[in-house]
Amino acid sequence: MKYFSTRNSSKKVSSIEAILKGLADDGGLYVPESIPEIDIDLLEGKNYKEIALEIFRLYLTDFTEVQLKNMIESAYSDQFDIENLVDVKKVDKQSILELFHGPTLAFKDMALSILPYFMVEAKKIKNVNEKTIILTATSGDTGKAALEGFKDVPGIEIIVFYPNEGVSDIQKLQMLTTEGVNTHVVAINGNFDDAQRSVKEAFSNLKLRELLKEDSFVFSSANSINIGRLIPQIVYYFYAYLEMIKQGSIYKGDSIKISVPTGNYGNILAAYYAKEMGLPVEKLICASNENNILTDFINTGQYDTNRDFVKTISPSMDILVSSNLERFIYQISNGNEQLIRDKMNDLKENKKFEIEKELVDTIKKIMIADYVTEEETLKTIKTCFEKTGYLLDPHTAVAYSVSENIGENILVVSTASPYKFGDSILKGLDINTDELDVEDINFKISQLCKKSIPKSLVNISEKEIKHHRVCGINEIEKTIKEILKVGSKND
Repeated sequence: MKYFSTRNSSKKVSSIEAILKGLADDGGLYVPESIPEIDIDLLEGKNYKEIALEIFRLYLTDFTEVQLKNMIESAYSDQFDIENLVDVKKVDKQSILELFHGPTLAFKDMALSILPYFMVEAKKIKNVNEKTIILTATSGDTGKAALEGFKDVPGIEIIVFYPNEGVSDIQKLQMLTTEGVNTHVVAINGNFDDAQRSVKEAFSNLKLRELLKEDSFVFSSANSINIGRLIPQIVYYFYAYLEMIKQGSIYKGDSIKISVPTGNYGNILAAYYAKEMGLPVEKLICASNENNILTDFINTGQYDTNRDFVKTISPSMDILVSSNLERFIYQISNGNEQLIRDKMNDLKENKKFEIEKELVDTIKKIMIADYVTEEETLKTIKTCFEKTGYLLDPHTAVAYSVSENIGENILVVSTASPYKFGDSILKGLDINTDELDVEDINFKISQLCKKSIPKSLVNISEKEIKHHRVCGINEIEKTIKEILKVGSKND
């Protein structure tokens, strides 16, 4: 399987090159030359790791089967708190896919636990001796999952930028208390879009890359712009479908709808890839919070970032520039790279773009889009808990709410543990948190969900803060140079 940029299909690279580079030189995102099909019958009776192997061998053809098996076993180990890594639970009329049983309590663990193994093995195969710099912007969950996955990995440094006031208290503490001699966490005085834009500019900065190369550094990414992040996310959709059959929620062959709380568009894009591979999906449901730019785009074809950025209780979705949308438009336009170049240039120059009605109609055959307000999100958390005893985190509540009246056979993707957003959940349940600290809130959540506090969060407020660096939105390049000790201070 070869890969090429969404903006130029003429230059093909191997899967390991795409993983190591992260972002194409022209600023485009790597896509597979084709989306392979898979027979679901082949996956029946297999556990999560075995399903992962079947899917990885289709996309990651530069690794041997033995290498893939070893990486899967190493990554998906006892750091997950349940045997099959993810869980599917029936809650009222909907099935909820719990993706938060990994070390950092968020769905990003499903990919970021194995991406470091992909990269280390790829470097061996390609005989790469340079130190890889993982450069990542996070809206909350990617940061900690990437830090956890890459900490103390030889030959790799990881730098994570996050919006200083745009993540939950738990998310911030998780990142700032990360150990590892190769980890660097930087708060920026801006929002996630500012961080993501600056990180992409650093990737595309030829002068900076040449400067780093002089000191044997090379960039890569742990964001979902990296195809090595995206492919592992396909696995859990096939696993969930088979679980729904086992649980009697659907019959084999039934089509399902998948409701995804969506920010950077990677998770729902993985669901789209699964659909194209043969998973029986009737509709994908793109669920947004009040930063509802994707809802507007899917319903009208207009993508306009000239709007207010809203800070919400579902901060991982507080995004106005959804990177993986580029891959989706590329796929539905039959690989129209000129279209991608034009639209991405419009976005860069005018902060907006528009696609023709024909493409909008194509999207609507695949996808439904809607959003819910903060008030509706809080109400959904309360109503669901009172009716079923199940605690929804604010992101899952968005997806749950949007899909409530869209029919049957719905799989709601739960992207984060309630513990990561305990303050907001308690607010939704009308519990006053003014006098509660982080430990008190965690204890309250444990009482409500009748589960012990995850080990990683026990006494988290007492852990030593390891990272103190803060920078402005125009200081990311300077900060990278300072961390890596390259260039002069006057650059």
